[in-house]
Amino acid sequence: MRYILLNKPFEVLTQFTDEHGRATLKDFVAVPNVYPVGRLDFDSEGLLLLTDDKQLQHRLSDPRYKVAKTYWAQVEGVPTEAMLTQLREGVQIKEGFTLPAAARPLPEEASEALWPRNPPIRYRASIPTSWLEISISQGMNRQVRKMCAAVGLPCLRLVRQALGDLSLLDVAPGQWRDLTAEEVVALRNLAGAGERHPRPARPATSASTYRPGPRRPRA
Repeated sequence: MRYILLNKPFEVLTQFTDEHGRATLKDFVAVPNVYPVGRLDFDSEGLLLLTDDKQLQHRLSDPRYKVAKTYWAQVEGVPTEAMLTQLREGVQIKEGFTLPAAARPLPEEASEALWPRNPPIRYRASIPTSWLEISISQGMNRQVRKMCAAVGLPCLRLVRQALGDLSLLDVAPGQWRDLTAEEVVALRNLAGAGERHPRPARPATSASTYRPGPRRPRA
């Protein structure tokens, strides 16, 4: 079995082919027969797990097993305690009412540790921005973005930081590494999938240099 942690860059599809020539996982992970666990939107960044372990893939993707996914969201505006309470208790979005989530403001120095986005977000001098940490166990379409919008905090940038206790740590955008045996055991236990021995991890991080192609002008 193979278990790979990728830091997915901005504007990369969570699939291996695209008829329109956009960047895909194929441009970064040259490992056969592994598939992404869940999805990470084209315009979102961060932690993506790929594996050929179908049981674990199912359990980590199924909200019944309540495996938390933690995101850092840069939003327009400054969250009030009332907004945070709404996020924590659940909000109404198009797909339904969201389950309770963990939500807290992030100190500015935490977000400064992130890599710069290419292209950068569009700042408006008259509107301040803030960072939130939000953890959910559901998988509704664009859920975190819709949750933020529902409480009056439009999302400008979204980075998945962790899956359960598994985090990005020092994996740069476009780079990947194999999980350690201990990480695999912990992840399987978290998902209630029991123990399975992975293929030994490679000694060095594998990486792919991300070279974005020409971009269309943005409106």
